Amino acid sequence: MGDDRVGDGGVGDRIEQLRGLRVRRAGLDAEELALLADLSAVVGDDRGLAEELTPVLRVSIREVERRIADGKSLTRRMPQLLASMRAGELGAYGARRVLTVVDPLDDDAARQVDGLLADKLAEAPETAWQPGNLAQRARRLVEKVDPGGHTERARRARVERKLELTPGEHAMSTLEASLPAEVAAACYSRVDGMARSLRHGGDGRTLEQLRADVTADLLLGRHPGVTAPEAAAMVYLHLPVDTALTMSDEGCELDGYGPIPAPIAREIMTNARSTWRAVLCDPGTGEPVDLGRTRRRPSAVIRDLVRVRDRECVMPWCHRPARLEHRVRPGPRHQPGHDATRSDLHRPPRTRPHPATTTPGERTARPPRRLQPPRRSQSPRWSR
Repeated sequence: MGDDRVGDGGVGDRIEQLRGLRVRRAGLDAEELALLADLSAVVGDDRGLAEELTPVLRVSIREVERRIADGKSLTRRMPQLLASMRAGELGAYGARRVLTVVDPLDDDAARQVDGLLADKLAEAPETAWQPGNLAQRARRLVEKVDPGGHTERARRARVERKLELTPGEHAMSTLEASLPAEVAAACYSRVDGMARSLRHGGDGRTLEQLRADVTADLLLGRHPGVTAPEAAAMVYLHLPVDTALTMSDEGCELDGYGPIPAPIAREIMTNARSTWRAVLCDPGTGEPVDLGRTRRRPSAVIRDLVRVRDRECVMPWCHRPARLEHRVRPGPRHQPGHDATRSDLHRPPRTRPHPATTTPGERTARPPRRLQPPRRSQSPRWSR
């Protein structure tokens, strides 16, 4: 906002007042959470304390319990994040977004993330303090501090996939599906492509309305009035070639989501419906400079190569050889009868790869003759 607009009608003064309110509110949030943590330590019964404080704070028992948990986590595991709140940089909502990401870590790992995050935010622009950006930074640091746990948490989250119906106001409800990131991205991309086709065809509904209506039509088995564009369900996954070969476990990113564990990325890569395209990257910056014209499908030889290099079954509690087919406890991609030899075993990182690009899905031909790191960072890419 330019000075001519800010100074007009006292707008600048009002903006500074809002900044001051934010600082004061963040400080009060920090004071409340720290006080709740102290009370918890004295009383020793968080449930009973929450019931007693519900009429005082005028929120639900569940919300009081969340605030108590947040206060305990901040004071014990994330003191520098709490200091940022006291300094007025961050409110309770942004802190909770970070705590949700860090929650699965043990205390030592959480304190390590706390220190690294504070270092990164010391010279960061104001936009870095936005809750979504903070959570993304914290997510990358959690992956760095605890790479093995990242994979296990992803596996556990996939087991808990679900569909929920939540009644809303004004005769409306919300239907929410919790799915693996690449599946959800492909679903949204397909629905969005069909909605845009209808819109371009002259349909008067908004894109939001069209996406909702197309989703309902597809779920109810009705024809939405348009066919999906050829690339409507395409999702891009960036995967370095050395990670594809299990020489490293770094650098895997799903477009529109962020980093994902390397074993999950290799599982998508070796899906028979995936296609690969090579991306030539600058060795200094890692930026893509050229995209291969040939699309390839992973052959049985390539899938066997990755399985052999993984050596063990993908599940954290199973150490059977990856080349042997066996049944494990049902879960995502581990349903009864599933081939548990997917290339998912997490290995410690060795080298820093350059980014590569992939997408989960569409069928192509011509398997690659050989898969090895080129002179300049070249990486496969998949599509679904």
